[in-house]
Amino acid sequence: MLHLDMYHLLVLLLLCSSGLQAEGEHTSRESFRLVGRPSRCAGTLKVKENGEWRPVYGVFYSDWNLKTAAAACRELDCGSAVSVEEREESSVRSVLWIRSDCVESGSTLRKCVVSGPPYSILDITCSDLLLQPNISVSSSMDGVSEAQQQGFQVFRGSTFNISCSIQPQYPGGSFQLTFTSSNSTHNSTHPAVNHSAHFLFPAAEPAHQGNYSCVYQLYIFSHNFSSESHLLSLTVSGKRTVYRFGKDDWSKLSRNDQLITCCFWTEAVTCYIAYSNQTYTKCLMARANNKVK
Repeated sequence: MLHLDMYHLLVLLLLCSSGLQAEGEHTSRESFRLVGRPSRCAGTLKVKENGEWRPVYGVFYSDWNLKTAAAACRELDCGSAVSVEEREESSVRSVLWIRSDCVESGSTLRKCVVSGPPYSILDITCSDLLLQPNISVSSSMDGVSEAQQQGFQVFRGSTFNISCSIQPQYPGGSFQLTFTSSNSTHNSTHPAVNHSAHFLFPAAEPAHQGNYSCVYQLYIFSHNFSSESHLLSLTVSGKRTVYRFGKDDWSKLSRNDQLITCCFWTEAVTCYIAYSNQTYTKCLMARANNKVK
């Protein structure tokens, strides 16, 4: 059974050698991969040998399989090993193993890699199976500002919606929206429909101010998996006042007869119209002159 031990020793050495290889040599990701499933962090373990991808076979000594799975997940940046299974595959003509007599003769491990009859091959599932979900916020007209360095701002009383989504990998699952403020934490869960979920807030209040994140949850391959988005910071501004200008006032700045809207916060003055500085100045002047509300 020496060839089995040396074979798995080669696998472990190759998986752990990426940080020690010289420039120009293959990294672990180029030498090993998991294939056969929608995620790159699950599937059949294969090793690249002489330009060809070959399956890695398992052994009855399960500790070797677990060590191989753990090393594969770690070196592929897929977290930790969740499960490893040995699966017989009749379509596999040959697999790779190590000749024990070759190793005993003093040759390097790479020179002792040979093809052998197909044993069971390894199917590995890693903890980072899922992609990272996305989180975004939208609001009613004039109700959400541009993204600020610290996050997003919405007007008090405006309707806003937080959306969670993820790139398609597996069907089903659910999204949990987690809200954290200075003194509380709340969770709300919606099923994933077309790989997304939407959480509606009818009227923004100071109590909605805080950090939000989306957690995608999925039960698959007899295990529970989850993946969390980045944090979205939301602040709620004071009461909104809207000033509208008629045709005569607007014609001083443009030949267009459209209306413009300026929004003024109680804490600060901001115009949410993407025009020139002249338009912005006109809005401020209108506020000072108590133009029509």
